[in-house]
Amino acid sequence: MEYIILAIIAYILGSIPSGLLVGKLGYGIDIREHGSGNLGGTNTFRVLGKKAGLFVTIADILKGTLATVLAVLFVPDINPLIFGIIAVIGHMYPLFAGFRGGKAVATSGGVILGVNPLVFAIMIATFFLMLYLTKYVSLSSMITGIVSMAVSFFLGDIGLFIVITLLTLFVVYRHRENIKRIRNKTEPKITWM
Repeated sequence: MEYIILAIIAYILGSIPSGLLVGKLGYGIDIREHGSGNLGGTNTFRVLGKKAGLFVTIADILKGTLATVLAVLFVPDINPLIFGIIAVIGHMYPLFAGFRGGKAVATSGGVILGVNPLVFAIMIATFFLMLYLTKYVSLSSMITGIVSMAVSFFLGDIGLFIVITLLTLFVVYRHRENIKRIRNKTEPKITWM
């Protein structure tokens, strides 16, 4: 029974629409009606600025981290990554935002932070290096997932490798429109780096 309860909690955690809450409570706007229409940190940065974007990104990371940490604490006999995946699904298809959520990047990172801070640190370093080189948030996110797969494979953690592979597939799938825009050279680039 506790597995079901924790799975529900993980989904609800993931479903907390940080971008929507910050937009409505802090700025009086529905972020889904601006920019890309996405609830994640990237669109929040573009529409509401650095402070709001950073807050939403950190909140989205912590959703994944909290889901995995709760699993470690309360159901240590099950791999906590399972509950992290549920939180990511909640983030992509949130109960509290009409099942239209983010693109899984920050919350996926939070899941990895909850179980392997070293891999998370490599992810952050890879993301910012790729962002500096390409200026594309979307491309940097996808490359970070692929690099993280390689790192987890070389660490010999098969469970982590499988989950990171699954999360990377989520990220790539959620960025399919971005991939088209990158090919067409219409994907917006960052200007602050």
